[in-house]
Amino acid sequence: MTILAIAATPALSATTGGAAAGSATAPAAPTTTAPAIHLSPITAKSRRLTYKGPVYQKTTTGEVIPYAAPAPAAQLTNATGGSAVSGATATAADAKPQLLVPGSLARYVNGVAAAPMSAPESVQKVIWAGNEIIGLPYIFGGGHASFYSPGYDCSGTVSYALHGGGLLTTPEDSSEFMVWGSHGAGRWIAVFGNAGHAYMDVAGLRLDTSAADDPTDQQGPRWRPLRIGNSGYTVRHPLGL
Repeated sequence: MTILAIAATPALSATTGGAAAGSATAPAAPTTTAPAIHLSPITAKSRRLTYKGPVYQKTTTGEVIPYAAPAPAAQLTNATGGSAVSGATATAADAKPQLLVPGSLARYVNGVAAAPMSAPESVQKVIWAGNEIIGLPYIFGGGHASFYSPGYDCSGTVSYALHGGGLLTTPEDSSEFMVWGSHGAGRWIAVFGNAGHAYMDVAGLRLDTSAADDPTDQQGPRWRPLRIGNSGYTVRHPLGL
């Protein structure tokens, strides 16, 4: 009987995963689950862009200071766009303040987008570049012969903003955006493209020339509410963003 008991001990360890008595084998380390990747929203139920929180401005020297809004007469003049700029005379992008807000979502401030402080610098630059062309007219083919144009079409608008963030070297059309970058929505940026249109969501705001799901019904490059749905589009994003 004693002999049988001794022989059974290693057999038990082999069939149940336990270690035999006196074994020097260390227990296996517990497995851990990788944290979920945060994704910025790409759809919204509300079409309101109201924001009343703190706003900061990055100066030309890199200093971040509280933002002082301009006098009402100098503020951008429409609900989701920018100041009125003549397409006949505008030949370069209009400089706008580089605004920042706390958190991970971009916010709509006086007609332009304020970049989230927690976003990578390239994402912030995409937002600030998009601000530069707000208010310019829609021009078919605008932004394709050159990044600089008196007006922009849909894919020209997306191209200009991505170029400003150092993420694009040559303007793309809407069909080319269907195969650009990486598949799916990114953590910060989602580019939507099909054969006829392109637009982009960046940190919770939409940069688009179309007034779809925008109560102001104005055309041309503007920051707009996120759409309630993005069906019919291929979704891509810059690698790592």
